[in-house]
Amino acid sequence: MERRTADPRPGWQRTVEEQGVIYPLTRHPDGVLRPYWDESAYYAFTLDEVEALEETVAELHAMCLAAADRIVATNRFADLGITDPRVVRAVTDSWHRRAELPSLYGRFDLRYDGTGPARLLEYNADTPTSLVEAASAQWFWMADRFPGADQWNSLHERLVAAWREQARLLPSGTPLYFAHSSADELGEDLMTVAYLKETAEQAGLDTDWISMEEIGWDTLSGRFVDNALRFIRACFKLYPWEWLTTDAFAPHVLDTLDNGGGTGTTMWIEPAWKMLLSNKALLAILWELYPGHPNLLPAHLDGPGELSRTTGYVSKPLLGREGAGVVVHEPGHAPVLREEPCCYQELAPLPDFDGNRVVLGAWVVGEEPAGLGIRESAGLVTDDYARFLPHVIL
Repeated sequence: MERRTADPRPGWQRTVEEQGVIYPLTRHPDGVLRPYWDESAYYAFTLDEVEALEETVAELHAMCLAAADRIVATNRFADLGITDPRVVRAVTDSWHRRAELPSLYGRFDLRYDGTGPARLLEYNADTPTSLVEAASAQWFWMADRFPGADQWNSLHERLVAAWREQARLLPSGTPLYFAHSSADELGEDLMTVAYLKETAEQAGLDTDWISMEEIGWDTLSGRFVDNALRFIRACFKLYPWEWLTTDAFAPHVLDTLDNGGGTGTTMWIEPAWKMLLSNKALLAILWELYPGHPNLLPAHLDGPGELSRTTGYVSKPLLGREGAGVVVHEPGHAPVLREEPCCYQELAPLPDFDGNRVVLGAWVVGEEPAGLGIRESAGLVTDDYARFLPHVIL
């Protein structure tokens, strides 16, 4: 694994915008626009490294499913902050019927520097983004810069295949809606959903488009409807389940939830059981199940314990995204317990490549490893100001 500098392509900004990355620049706190899509450098991997990462991701995904099963079997929902009995029932039923429910994709965030095992930082299997740049833009960058080279990137083909395979699980005779929140100002959620809609259409599915804020509730029929008052039978939503089950329409979501088996009137994708994989408590439960596993970091829910004295630790809100609320605690200080529920994970500083802190985003589609996206940041926390860099396999 090497970081190599490169000359950006002439007109790179317009090029990636036309490929769906309509957010190539990020405005930083000082008011300056800097590249989010950054092709002034790239990462090079050997085939052996990529094959080892694929094996690791496949194993981690299987371990996460085992942890989810343990949560359901032992009723550990309170550890995830899920205390509403109706939500518990919805997730439990969804888990037991998961073979009947479409489940599309997820992204592991990994610490890896090419010299040791990849270590799991977290898993977002509900609403992961940075998909368009990983699946599309970096592939076209490689075709321009390294024609004939390779890349860990079968995302597009696997997404189309996943929709085609799971089409039988969708309600028949009705379109699959794709929804994102209109509160998205950058356009990242919009383009992620647009891209996924395109892959579904390539798989032969009938699709439609709506924002979450436009979804209506028909009081006469007791169903969710679109702007033309057509029933919404199935909807892919880039909208976290923790929002969907707590906003004003949450009771209607739970009352009409189609968890397979011919019950309910609206099927939401991702399914409710994905709440188990996108919660940071999963990290602690994984450590309980697989203590000392080389691809895991020690993690606890009741406090940092010895981590505060030895390695240091990171406290993570159970439902934080994009680094929100993450606090780094260096070793040698008294442990700090936060009021909000958190996961306390061993501090494993991100690898430093020429002053850039790098995290690997390894994608899973269906049940299979599918590709890689790389983000860099200036500090230890990968936040909204991180940059996306492409990669190649040597």
